Amino acid sequence: MLILLAAFAGVPLVLPWLVHRLGPRAFYIAAVLPAVAFAYALWLTPNVLHGPTPFETFHWIPALGIELSMRMDTLSWLLTLIVTGVGALVMLYCRWYFHRSDEGLGQFAAVLLAFTGTMYGLVLTDDLIMLVMFWEITSVLSYLLIGYYHGRGASRRAALQALLVTTLGGLVMLIGAVLLVVAAGTSSLSGILALAPQGATVSAALVLILVGALSKSAIFPFHFWLPGAMAAPTPVSAYLHAAAMVKAGIYLIARFAPVYAVAESWRPIVVSLGVFTMLLGGFQALREYDLKRLLAFGTVSQLGFLTVVLGFGTRDLALAGLALLLGHALFKSCLFLVVGIIDRQLGTRDIGELSGLGRRAPVLATAATVAIACMAGIVPTIGFVGKEGALAALLHEAVGGSAWGVVALVGVALGSVLTVAYGVRFVWGAFWTKTDSSGAPLPTTEWPRPPIGFVAAPVLLSALTVAAGIAAPVLDRAFAGYADTSPAATPGIPAPAYPAHLALWHGLEPALWISLATIALGFAVFAGARAIGWAKHRRVLPFTASDVYNLVLRVVARLAVTVTSLSQRGSLPVYVGTIFVVFVAAEATALIADPDWTAQLDAWQSPMQLLAAPLMIVAGLIAVRAKKRYTGVVLVSVTGLGMVLLFATSGAPDLALTQILIETVTLVAFALVLRRIPSRMGEHNASVAPITRAVLGAAVGLTMALVAIVASGARITRPISEQFPELAYELGHGRNVVNVALVDLRGWDTMGELSVLILAATGVASLVFVTDRTDMLSSVAALPDRRGRRPYLETSEGLRAQTGQIPTTSRRAWLVGGQREHPENRSIMLEVIVRVLFHTIIVVSLYVLFAGHNLPGGGFAGGLIAGMALVMRYIAGGRYELGAAAPTDAGRLLGAGMILAVGCAVVPLLFGLAPLTSSLFEFELPALGHLEFVTSTIFDIGVYLVVIGLVLDVLRSLGAEVDRQIQDLRPAPARRARGAAS
Repeated sequence: MLILLAAFAGVPLVLPWLVHRLGPRAFYIAAVLPAVAFAYALWLTPNVLHGPTPFETFHWIPALGIELSMRMDTLSWLLTLIVTGVGALVMLYCRWYFHRSDEGLGQFAAVLLAFTGTMYGLVLTDDLIMLVMFWEITSVLSYLLIGYYHGRGASRRAALQALLVTTLGGLVMLIGAVLLVVAAGTSSLSGILALAPQGATVSAALVLILVGALSKSAIFPFHFWLPGAMAAPTPVSAYLHAAAMVKAGIYLIARFAPVYAVAESWRPIVVSLGVFTMLLGGFQALREYDLKRLLAFGTVSQLGFLTVVLGFGTRDLALAGLALLLGHALFKSCLFLVVGIIDRQLGTRDIGELSGLGRRAPVLATAATVAIACMAGIVPTIGFVGKEGALAALLHEAVGGSAWGVVALVGVALGSVLTVAYGVRFVWGAFWTKTDSSGAPLPTTEWPRPPIGFVAAPVLLSALTVAAGIAAPVLDRAFAGYADTSPAATPGIPAPAYPAHLALWHGLEPALWISLATIALGFAVFAGARAIGWAKHRRVLPFTASDVYNLVLRVVARLAVTVTSLSQRGSLPVYVGTIFVVFVAAEATALIADPDWTAQLDAWQSPMQLLAAPLMIVAGLIAVRAKKRYTGVVLVSVTGLGMVLLFATSGAPDLALTQILIETVTLVAFALVLRRIPSRMGEHNASVAPITRAVLGAAVGLTMALVAIVASGARITRPISEQFPELAYELGHGRNVVNVALVDLRGWDTMGELSVLILAATGVASLVFVTDRTDMLSSVAALPDRRGRRPYLETSEGLRAQTGQIPTTSRRAWLVGGQREHPENRSIMLEVIVRVLFHTIIVVSLYVLFAGHNLPGGGFAGGLIAGMALVMRYIAGGRYELGAAAPTDAGRLLGAGMILAVGCAVVPLLFGLAPLTSSLFEFELPALGHLEFVTSTIFDIGVYLVVIGLVLDVLRSLGAEVDRQIQDLRPAPARRARGAAS
């Protein structure tokens, strides 16, 4: 089971490539994995039914007691067969549903298979915390599947709605799961149910878990997201909303019901909301003209039915509930697939546009009719077996005096009437010959015959509903293992004289007459609703649950705008001033509250401090008085360079190297930004309240100085840093304490800092690339070679920016992009220097990267050095030279670096080690001798790539993009004149 789960995680990664090569035929390959999982579950059937229960475990996070454990009991076995079996059929159906020209098909296939694997893990995991993790993953993947048609606003809104509702329910469920784990002392699901802890905390936890289950299974008041999700492709609806995702909540209710159904809050929630949902969905289904939405509201109704039956918590209802669960997965997925065929062949799902289709497509009509019969509970389908069993068990509870039994019996009977009514409406709407207002038959809808493979899946699912009904005695023995875990009856009510069994015939018992009455009344309700035009009547209420959801979103959005307008005034001095005021107030309060200060101060520790400190102070004071922005930036950089001297003379060469590189890159970034800002400060917006600013600045400086003084004497124990040299060598296998600390000892901190760098790069780029984030420079197909023998291939960005032709030239060019610069902006000497030094600097950066584990350097410093090489290329040759120097998107470097860093944390977990655990590999090579490789070097490479990506993103946004914007602002005649001159 664990191997199959790993396969479900890995195979989707290659599906986009397979779809690119094979088109929709790749779904044949995608169907193999769920088919294998289905076959393996069948192979384990003897163990599931007779023991020992299949169980596999992997200690994932031992410190927290979290295990990746898989346990296949009767309930998990049935859900596994549904998830994998229907999943394989839906994959095969996708082969015919989609076309090679459909956009994003590779991603869709990968996400759908990953979703199948996530559901496989969800129904088999024996760890409650892992179940919550799988639960939330299904929410994210369903968001991607529902929003497949991302170009349509309805699809995007439906995907977001489903994500918000199910994720919110999942977060609430997480709180309940944590409370339950704490109360039971274990996260094992089977262990929790065996211990069955009680108390107020457990009662609260159950309510929270029910919120998650009800939101996932679209039970009122969370039912509205499922009809909206019909904006997804039909295979998604057939799988997620009939056989997989919505079954997750039903599964969770069925898992806890045998033990906790007698809890005080359980049945009032489960029965009342289940009955109301069943009735609400049935009423609304009778109003729908879209076949898919009709099935959606029918699904909501059936989910309410399953919630009542499986959530009631008695043996006979549990047995009938599993039969209904199986039947629902078969008939509802069949009906959705039928609607998909109709939609693909005719381009419509509107009842009013379909007529006489049953004569043109008899096989499809027969499959759909059998599936509807199963939904309505008509013999000999599995739906009849489960429905009769449920009515008999509820009748026993009601007669025995259970108030909730009465509510459930009446509600299920009325809901079954509506089920029959909207089932008949589906058959009539999809396949019947309609008549006009005068009673004359409408023209028969033309029907292009679909491929046999397209029809195979729904026909097979329809046939299985009958086969399962006939095999009811076999299913009875299979499902008894789960049913026997529930009490025979509600406490205080006599148990049935004989345990119930699944069978097609129990005699002329009351449940049979109730079932027959619901069928007859269902036909009557359909006829009456059609006669009065129920579908065209106004709603009972002037609003729907979706309207309430949209109202909540609007209120939240307006509240966010109000809060933002009050707190975000658009003034940088206000933001910085607020931060400084809070800092001074908080730190000053702490300093005043503790008068017992101690300090360990020296006048100086090295002569360099006597030289550097005055220079830094003077530069800071002059910077305050500077009138030009660039002057101020340079003076501020002097303080940073002073820190370089202090680090270098204090035994910290790594810090000195990094500091000087950061100062250089920062100075370049400032210089790029200042091109679009007035050179003199106060030219457009004069500085106000200079005295207040001076007082606040002095207060911040004084507070920070006092904090530093107090901190110098606040230590009461030996610092852990004294052990870093030894730890760096023993744990990190390196002698450079700074680098080993960054990538090993404190790797989590570095990973967080990498995330901040990526966010910063993304934020800067998003602000500058106002209309289009597309990186045009990285898509340059060809530049002229240095001898001018190949003409420049214009990009779309270049065509917009330039006019006229660029002549080839025989003059040798040191930088290929330099030919795109205007003569007054070029320096041949600079181009020569950059051409000579660029590759050397890149080699030096790689040396600093790989030598940094034992010598000064590392990924951060190496990345900055490589970034400086890119800065040189940009300064010497302009934006096109930057595109030639780094012909890739900065986002790819940022993503690749983060993947490597995260991989270094995750991979050790697969071997039972702590995250970020380093391993040392030693080997001998004939030419190079003894070599050592530490796995934390991979983390350092990730840091290297992230830093390069950050610098490249800054150059592309603040440099190249600003260049383009400046060029676009130039008058057109000037651009043409310059183009001709070049």
